[in-house]
Parts: sequence; C-alpha cells; structure tokens
Amino acid sequence: MRHAIALSLLLVTSGCGIVYFSPEVREGPVDGGKVRVVDVTPDTVMVANRQPYQPRHLPSMFDSFAESGSYAAASAPDPVYLPEHRPDALEIRVPPPVPQQPYRIGVGDVVVLATKSVGNTVEELSGLLAAENRRQGYTVQDDGSIAIPDVGRVRIAEMTLEEAEAVLFQRLLERQIDPAFSLEIAEFNARKASIGGAVVAPGVAPITLIPLTLDNALAAVGGINAPDRDTAVIRIYRGGELYQIPVRDFLATARYQKVRLADGDTVFVDTEFDLVKAQAYFEQQIRLAEFKQDSRTAALQALAQAVEARRGDQETFAARIEYGAEDRDYIYLNGEVRKQGRWPLPYERMATLADALYDGATGSSNITGNPREVYVLRGSTDPREFGAVTAWHLDMSSAVGMMMVTRLQLRPDDIVFIAEQPVTRWDRVIKQISPSLVSVPLGQVAE
Repeated sequence: MRHAIALSLLLVTSGCGIVYFSPEVREGPVDGGKVRVVDVTPDTVMVANRQPYQPRHLPSMFDSFAESGSYAAASAPDPVYLPEHRPDALEIRVPPPVPQQPYRIGVGDVVVLATKSVGNTVEELSGLLAAENRRQGYTVQDDGSIAIPDVGRVRIAEMTLEEAEAVLFQRLLERQIDPAFSLEIAEFNARKASIGGAVVAPGVAPITLIPLTLDNALAAVGGINAPDRDTAVIRIYRGGELYQIPVRDFLATARYQKVRLADGDTVFVDTEFDLVKAQAYFEQQIRLAEFKQDSRTAALQALAQAVEARRGDQETFAARIEYGAEDRDYIYLNGEVRKQGRWPLPYERMATLADALYDGATGSSNITGNPREVYVLRGSTDPREFGAVTAWHLDMSSAVGMMMVTRLQLRPDDIVFIAEQPVTRWDRVIKQISPSLVSVPLGQVAE
C-alpha cells in the first residue's frame, strides 16, 4: 500500500506540466508565426515609435463654436469716435534724432565770470572782482546781452562757451582790464522740455551741457505715475508733429529710454481718452445698445438652443461609446494586470505604455507581476509578414526601464503582457496539486 501511495504522489507531481501552463514570450518560430524580441532602450524606443499612427479626433460637436446670430442695427449710425483701448495697438513713432551740437547760451541763462581773487586797483575791486567775490551772476537779457560793470553790454546769446569767452576777452582788452577769467553757466533757463500728464510732479527739465534724454526728463519730475502702465503712452510734441511710445515698450527698451529731447519739446504721459470725444462715444454707444437690444435677445435665444442641441449630441455620443457603437482604437492587457481586457486609446493625443500600466483600474500588479518581463506585442503591418510579431521587452526593475515606459508609444491592437513572478508560478502549481493530495484516503496513508 505504501508503494501505491508513493506511486500516486509520483504520478501527481509528474503531471504538474499538464496541470498548469504558464504563459511566456520566447523568440523564434511559434505556432506558424515568428516572434522577435527586442529590448527597449533609449535607441530602440525611437524605432518602436516610428510606426505611423494618427489618434482619432473627437467629433465636431466638441469643438468650440462662436455665438450665432447677427444684430440688426440698420438704423443705427456709425460711431463718431472709437477710442484706442490698448497701447499695443498704437504705432510706435519715435522722434527724429537731435543733432549732436555744443550748448549755446540763450536768453534767461545765468553766467558767472571767475576772475583773480586779488586786484590792484579800486576799479577792479568795484567791478568784476566784486561780482565774483559775491558770486553774482549775469543774466542773459532779452536782447541776448549781459551787462558787466566797467565793461558794458556784451552780446553772448546763441554762442557756445568758447565763442562767448573769446568775445569777453576782446572786450576786457579794449577796457584795459586784466583778461584773466573763466566763464561758466550757473543756471540753465533758456532751453528746456515740459513734462506733464501722469507723472509725480509735472514741470520742466532744463537742457544743459549734458544732453537731456527721455528717461532723465521723466526722472526729473519724479517718474511715471500711471495706475496701469500697460495702457499708458508717452506722447512727444515737437515742431507740430506728434510722436508716441507706449510706456510698456519704453520700460523694456533702452533705445527708447535714451531718446534725446530738443528745446521746446513737450512730453505728456497719457492714460485717458479725450474727455469730449469719450463723452460723445459713450452717448452714441448707449443709443446703439437700444437698437441692438431686440436682436441681441433673439441671438441669445438661438445660442441657448444651439448649446442645448450640442449637449444632446454629446450625450448621445457618450452613450454610443458605452455600448460600443462608436469606432474606437484599443490595446489589450494580458498577464499579471489588475484587470485583463481592452483599454481604449485616448482621443487627440498619443498614449504611452505608462498610461496603461499606471491606470488605477487596469494597471500592472506589483504582487504577482514580474517587472523584468514586461512586453508589448505588436503585429507586423506588412502583408508579406503575416504572423510576424515584435515583442518589445522592458525591464522595469531598472531606472532606465521605468523611464522607457513613459516614452514607448502604444498603437492600436497592441497587446501588453506582464509575466508572472517565479514564486507566483510555484504558488499556483501548489494550489493545483493540493486537491489531488487531499483526495487520497487517510486510512490508506496510515497503512
């Protein structure tokens, strides 16, 4: 009897290959076809993705559509004035460059003569030296002249400092006065640019020996004080012409900041519409709104009907998807996954293996699946190779393999297969053998 039990156990265990078959992927001729196993690497993944495929598009019912209908305004007049709402719609017009010329003394400028600090005569002490010691300057008067004691009136307007010094030198020699002096401009009042509008402290910026640039002029009045700099514009009036630079472009471009201003320029930082024109515009817009009221209501009703019809179409499409009546691209999940079956490829975009494996409902099983044996089985599209299969193999136990999962694109009818763990295979064999062992009568085992 013991020999009979041993023989029966031997027959059961020897039949394990018949009791349980473990699916696997192996290279070579299989069942009349041919399987080629290719490891997925950073190089081969590009080959796998090279197979052409265009994801399906959603039906046109999902596309956005514009408001339908038109507004009847046959009796409405055209607007008399349409203000510019955004400075980016404005044309940037930069004033022409100012010629590089030395400063010329003008009416209103104050000049100072610096002479020797010691004099030899009473006339010198009461004349030039007295003015210098008290730092008294000489204002260029309306006729372009300055009045110097013991010298008289000397015209220096529209002259450079060098030209004015030459004239004064000659006049001092004629009056037999020591011509040792220097000339400087103490106050620049003749040439200036006006700055107003949305600035901190509107005023004027003098033009001095140093050229006056637009950024320095705005800094002289405290800078721009516009609540919304994206809608503000700097306007420059020069010689009857209007030039403009949006504040946004001015702040972003050094070339605009260094625009050189000329004498008589007016700079205005504009943030609002012309009040008279704006009032006329808004009054007319109110009248236009009255004409459009009825047609707008009708258009909104038509829009509501169109939206409702579109919503019904979308619900119908969802129902057709649910019942399988709509064409769709699928892949198939097999092996150690949470749920075997088909997985739909998304609309409008490519799907990767990671999208399918990391899906919460149908993804891979971390307990029973072998991360070293993940395959994407793809049939050949060449009719001459009917039955040929390429098995793209991934080893997800390595960092490179896990990264390749996010790069390997799926194609319709791909089969994703995950092999089982060796311990899983053995556990399943034991579970199938156990009922056979239990079926042996205990009395016979005791004998």
